[in-house]
Amino acid sequence: MALKITVIGTGYLGATHAAAMAELGFEVLGLDVVPEKIQMLQRGEVPMYEPGLEELLRRHVAGIEGSSGRLRFTTSYEEAGAFGDVHFICVNTPQKHGEYACDMSYVESAFDALAPHLTRPALVVGKSTVPVGSAARLAERLAAAAPAGADVELAWNPEFLREGFAVADTLHPDRIVVGVAGERGEELLREVYATPLAEGSPFIVMDYPTSELVKTSANSFLATKISFINAMAEICEAADGDVVKLAEAIGHDERIGKKFLRAGIGFGGGCLPKDLRAFMARAGELGADQALTFLREIDSINMRRRGHMVELTRDAVGGGFLGKRVAVLGATFKPDSDDVRDSPALNVAGQIHLQGGQVTVYDPKGMENAQRVFPTLTYADTALDAVRGADVVLHLTEWREFRELDPATLGDVVAERRILDGRNALDPALWRKAGWTYRALGRPKA
Repeated sequence: MALKITVIGTGYLGATHAAAMAELGFEVLGLDVVPEKIQMLQRGEVPMYEPGLEELLRRHVAGIEGSSGRLRFTTSYEEAGAFGDVHFICVNTPQKHGEYACDMSYVESAFDALAPHLTRPALVVGKSTVPVGSAARLAERLAAAAPAGADVELAWNPEFLREGFAVADTLHPDRIVVGVAGERGEELLREVYATPLAEGSPFIVMDYPTSELVKTSANSFLATKISFINAMAEICEAADGDVVKLAEAIGHDERIGKKFLRAGIGFGGGCLPKDLRAFMARAGELGADQALTFLREIDSINMRRRGHMVELTRDAVGGGFLGKRVAVLGATFKPDSDDVRDSPALNVAGQIHLQGGQVTVYDPKGMENAQRVFPTLTYADTALDAVRGADVVLHLTEWREFRELDPATLGDVVAERRILDGRNALDPALWRKAGWTYRALGRPKA
């Protein structure tokens, strides 16, 4: 009999995973405790912007004309327990307020709510990013609370989704990591992921703690690489070097590689910053804090980039923001997303506003979320409207739309043709040819 799958938590990770599991041919039941979110998903709408996700969802949500009907949603844990053979836990693990540590309350609540309804053999699969050691503790908690007892097993299957590429990353993963305590968990997950395995996706089996460490280690390595090139940008600023040429040269070294060597205003989002900090906090709890002290400097370098962008902007407008109009292109932490959580772009915009600048923001997809975070900023409907009358333009999120802007057209409406490229993604020659003063991070002379 074909496996039936539940997905607990239908945020960014859960909604994507549920739709992908239906695409792979499974009967899927998504669960969330927020009725409004469930109602939206039942209409085939997603609560966030992710390229291709709404189309995928609408192909499978029951009740939508032409859909497969394999995907349904509920708020009932009782229904989920009775329905599923494999239960994926996809709830959020935010940073604790006022601390570095991870808030496990949503994960623990999901386990506690599901366990009493597991009356037959089942596999519970954690996908949330959790501190190492959590899985073993949750496995004991699950076995004690589930009526089926030892017939309910736990596996850990970390997610590696990139916002903007989440659908492809789920359907065609570059690796599938599973932490299991026995053969049954591995067998069931091999069945769940049979299609990507047949396509050649590596399937890596390990114990609980190692599987928990994979995601945090990967994010820490990525953050280190980003902050390294941003530290080199600081050196280039001081030494009149060119960080773009530097990155090009070292990127040809196959031991280093070219990816994520573009200097800019740093990383943000809902994963990288909080995962980095939670990793440091957990290392301290384990008595291994010295192993990760370097991550504090990685975090510090990242946060300094935002302040440096503010200082460059202040210099560009003559030393003070009062009475100056600043246009900010970008609000999301990265392109192809509407996510403004810990966004460097929005942080820079907010700092300039708080220091007296008249800031106008435009972003192709993040406007609504940005307005909720910073309602006191001014928002424009187009890039052209955002830069109208501006004394300086800041390019802070590398959307394709911004790379394709016509510098001459924008030059006709600004007060001063000055642009600061916070992502090193624009063509300097093109902007200068149109009469703009162009400046990028880590390139004082370029």
